[in-house]
Amino acid sequence: MEVALILGCINKNNNDQELLYRKYYGYVMSIGLSYSSNREIAQEIVDDTFIKVFDSIKTYNLDQPFKRWLRRITINTAIDHLRKNKKFKLHLDLYEYKNQLPSIEAIDQLSLNDIYTLIADLPDMLRVVFNLYEIEGYSHKEIAAIVNIAESSSRTYLTRAKERLKDQIVKYCN
Repeated sequence: MEVALILGCINKNNNDQELLYRKYYGYVMSIGLSYSSNREIAQEIVDDTFIKVFDSIKTYNLDQPFKRWLRRITINTAIDHLRKNKKFKLHLDLYEYKNQLPSIEAIDQLSLNDIYTLIADLPDMLRVVFNLYEIEGYSHKEIAAIVNIAESSSRTYLTRAKERLKDQIVKYCN
């Protein structure tokens, strides 16, 4: 069924495009939310993603997993969106790390939504590097190429993201 749906989209069939959009909306929105600071921006990422998908679906290789191809487009769209809107800064304010680790009990109090909220509250660069490394599994070298920063900067941003998340967990649970 999925192949027929994709072939329909390649042929620019509006019904198949709508079905594909509905089928993968939640999946793309979840990725958009992990790279944006709010639902409105995530919706823009979703819309832009599907425009790109429908424009380039003729290049999709039917032998490859569709979700992987869609995920790659969504991540690139999210990063492009941040750059385009000048919210994606390659610098950070100085941050003092508090060497206070949250307890296991504190972490256990957090729901999945709480964790997503804490990640969403990170500054754009920290959130993007954290998501690409910890969630998507990209290497620092790959992140550096995607985001156009030095590999060492990717490591630094990841460390700062983790430090801020630890601090946020401590504040959240107290």
